[in-house]
Amino acid sequence: MQDNTTQSKDSESADHPLSMTVYDLPVPQEVVQIDANRTARGRFLMIAVFMVCVAPVVLSYLTYYFIRPTSLKSYGDLIQPTRAIPSIEGAVVGHPKSEPDRAVINLNQLKGQWLMVSVGDVNCYDDCEKNLYFQRQIHTALGKERERVDRVWLVTGTGEVAPQILKGLGDAWVIKVSNADIIKWLEPGPNQKLNDHLYLVDPMGEWMMRFPAQIGIDTAPKVRRDLERLLRASESWDLPGRTVLPVNTFEQPGAQTIPTQASKVSGGNH
Repeated sequence: MQDNTTQSKDSESADHPLSMTVYDLPVPQEVVQIDANRTARGRFLMIAVFMVCVAPVVLSYLTYYFIRPTSLKSYGDLIQPTRAIPSIEGAVVGHPKSEPDRAVINLNQLKGQWLMVSVGDVNCYDDCEKNLYFQRQIHTALGKERERVDRVWLVTGTGEVAPQILKGLGDAWVIKVSNADIIKWLEPGPNQKLNDHLYLVDPMGEWMMRFPAQIGIDTAPKVRRDLERLLRASESWDLPGRTVLPVNTFEQPGAQTIPTQASKVSGGNH
């Protein structure tokens, strides 16, 4: 009986509203602090996202105006102002697309291709042969881009070019010209001779670069890098091959125009 009475009292006590657990209400100051922390965190995240988006623009301006990188220095000497190919006539001594000793060509007809030019006496000795060798090696190292570059050897002096020299030149233009005429156009470096250098002419017929004298195994790659940079920079407007040379390019009777890459592509309909 007593147990039942005790259980009844405990049950009534448990159901009584005042006997339920009551949690403390939040303190207003704490609520304000929590909201302030949440707001600060949100602002920080927003600023962080904004800085991530703006950083590339800011860095680019800082780099351009204050930390501007130095430009790449070429190995060859830039010719400023450039010098246009003069109207000089020369005899085509060797070229696979022409008949040697029959054609007379005007040098400015070679426009339309990059020209890697060397100058040498008809009696080509060790230094001359070395220059022509590296001229060919550099040209070959250009890979498929070599179709945009022609090798030219301007021969001076009297006599005939040795057959073994011509054979080793492959598809280079070998043109016999007057030394006095070439001196008016090309110019050697200080204390150097005209035949010490390789000269670079752009497709518009402007002599624009002279490479240092006595190219060797250690410096030939530097010449190639200069050429590759120029070819990349001009690839949007410079295409392999030149337009067909005019009929009057070859002045002697019975001579024919030289077929070129452009004429092959178009079927010669120019």
